Amino acid sequence: MINRMELRFPSGSVNESFARGAVSAFVLCLDPLVTDLNDLKTAVSEAVTNAIVHGYRDTIGTVYITAVIYADGTVQVKVRDRGCGIPDIEKAMEPLFTTGGEERAGLGFAVMQSFCDSVRVISKPQKGTTVTLTKRFERKPNGE
Repeated sequence: MINRMELRFPSGSVNESFARGAVSAFVLCLDPLVTDLNDLKTAVSEAVTNAIVHGYRDTIGTVYITAVIYADGTVQVKVRDRGCGIPDIEKAMEPLFTTGGEERAGLGFAVMQSFCDSVRVISKPQKGTTVTLTKRFERKPNGE
């Protein structure tokens, strides 16, 4: 492990952009390609939005983020809430899945999977959800 960061903040929608920016600033020490950085920002944004919109629904709770940078350039970001949880993770990870007649597209996990090397979800009803995003950053050739 090279570095580790922990954040916690209220689940207000205003904090989605804060989380995205904080995680992207944290990985800047890897001198990432802009495309790789944007991929991670998008995945973090989706994970945090899920915690805010689905985890806490009509209430305010706390969103927790832990990010770790490893020596091989791998970054692991965990986004955790202590909200309502996901009763069926497999179903929730299907593209276009929505709950209770929501008008959302249901693409959050599919987006995360397309931008990260791996996405792992652990959830327990009434206990909360942890989404673990893993992405390996390639170093720019010749320090460019």
